[in-house]
Amino acid sequence: MKATETTAPIGSLTGRRPLPPEMSERTGCPFDPPAARFRLLEEQGPVAKVPLLNGAHVWLVTGYQEVRNAISDIRLSSDVVRNTNAMSLTSEQVTTGSCPAQPDLQRTDGMFIFMDPPEHSRLRKVLTSQFTVRRMRALDQRVHEITDELITAMQGAGTTADLVTDFALALPSLVICELLGVPYEDRAEFQERSAITLNINNTPEQQRDAGIALWEFMRNLVIAKRTAPGDDMLSGLISGELAADPPLTDAELIDIGVTLLGAGHETTANMLALSVFALLEHPEQLAALRNDPTLIDAAIEELLRYLSVSHTGPTRIALEDITLGGVEIPAGDTVVISLPTANRDEERWPEPGQLDVTRPRDTGHMAFGYGIHQCLGQQLARVELRVGLVELFTRLPGLRLAAPAAEIPLRTDMVVFGVHSLPVAWD
Repeated sequence: MKATETTAPIGSLTGRRPLPPEMSERTGCPFDPPAARFRLLEEQGPVAKVPLLNGAHVWLVTGYQEVRNAISDIRLSSDVVRNTNAMSLTSEQVTTGSCPAQPDLQRTDGMFIFMDPPEHSRLRKVLTSQFTVRRMRALDQRVHEITDELITAMQGAGTTADLVTDFALALPSLVICELLGVPYEDRAEFQERSAITLNINNTPEQQRDAGIALWEFMRNLVIAKRTAPGDDMLSGLISGELAADPPLTDAELIDIGVTLLGAGHETTANMLALSVFALLEHPEQLAALRNDPTLIDAAIEELLRYLSVSHTGPTRIALEDITLGGVEIPAGDTVVISLPTANRDEERWPEPGQLDVTRPRDTGHMAFGYGIHQCLGQQLARVELRVGLVELFTRLPGLRLAAPAAEIPLRTDMVVFGVHSLPVAWD
């Protein structure tokens, strides 16, 4: 295993987050973004300079239009491997300036979410071809089957459960395992490693070790798929009719697999559990959904907007001096994009702080990002949310929290927001 194939992308993906604590803390309503970000918006505007704990600074973008502009501006690079990302620097690196940008670095990895065109375009095109209508339809059926199995198991064990471990995490994990061809018995290993890499309180060494273990896990799977391909996405990327030309290298396949595996279960699992929590805490909204089941698709879009589980947000690096929201951002500076506050912008939505499942469906939220880096698996995530929510509230009558809402542990220590556990009961 070459260090350049693992440590640089994985380190950029994880890394401790040196944002001031108040920029991540959620007080009061558990579904609201950190209040400090809104205060910053009111005091300094939608683009504000924020000092980091490591001695560097970033530009935090909070307004809807400014976020949309930032995500689609090609002068703001996603390539945090070649470019220096202030969020990943240590205090010593900031003081000594010992982590310069490497614009001429030859990339050999497959971390497409940290790439710009044309490298990103090449990998994105190949991946998009694998999300075929046939495969998505087959997964739709499997989502129903898996959901039925999980709820049946919950009912068989009694009338209480931890919805995170028994359902919300298991459903998308099973689905992404089938999509990529990962043996289900291995899911506990990748979930544990993934959780370590995404916990911002873990040390860089812990995150790096977990990231390398994930890389090794996927490397073994790629080797197995090259030897005995199946009817799964990873096999399709290797030898299917729509495989890349020229073929993807092992390093590219491994990184793509790790990225999809993590993104395919972490975000949807937390969105699913948090959606149940939010609906139980807003009984009038749950009642509206029960009274009119046709609202489910609009409700899912509203939940995505209202909750927006991307806790910190995408990071970009200015390739040149730019003006964003009337603010001058020098070349080389880091820009952090706050999707949760953008999706609560009162200039874009009436009463954005209110959960309203009757809100028009086409709201233009950016919970899945925007532009060329918009989430590849968003339609699958919508299927999992739709089936999961409908079946839970249909088959578990009287579904309710089994602990006070104030005692539900929030994932403010993670890159993806949600709840660590959600004790529930039903009749």
